[in-house]
Amino acid sequence: MKFSFTGKNLVVSQEMKDTTEKKIGRLERLFAPSVEVYVTFSATKQENKVEVSIPLNRRLLRAECVAADMYTAVDTAVDVLERQINKYKKRLIDKSRRDTSHKDDFVMPMETAADFEDDAKDEIIIERRKHFPLKPMDPEEAALSMELLGHSFFVFRNSVTDEINVIYKRKQGTYGLIDPNDPADDDE
Repeated sequence: MKFSFTGKNLVVSQEMKDTTEKKIGRLERLFAPSVEVYVTFSATKQENKVEVSIPLNRRLLRAECVAADMYTAVDTAVDVLERQINKYKKRLIDKSRRDTSHKDDFVMPMETAADFEDDAKDEIIIERRKHFPLKPMDPEEAALSMELLGHSFFVFRNSVTDEINVIYKRKQGTYGLIDPNDPADDDE
């Protein structure tokens, strides 16, 4: 693994780098040796934040953790990454086993079925579906509609580009706009 460290509002000490490499290095057996790991440390008066990004071929593993102590934030980030990796591996295994041509030929014994009940909580369950017409509007009008509904995001048809856009509320209280054809806003 190749590590890249960045510090915002602080200088990253060699001890912090070594500790982070050691903790994230536990995951090294799961990746190719050429995988790059980007770690960003940032500090404010009340909190310390660690952001870890591991770009893969078809997926980006990312963890952002906030804690009072930087070492605790690193531990939490590693735990988040481990859960993401396990979920991703499970999906890959399920996808490869999804061949249903012999589905009715096998019956799962009851003791084996009980083993899979714990995995059911990792499944993605769509509990509710909504259908509504997309009214053409500008992003400011969409932000106002989102606030009136009390949601954290809003899907709308942009009246200028006639494309489907998503406006969302950011942690800082500002808004973000996802526009599939506007490369000028690729700041994240």
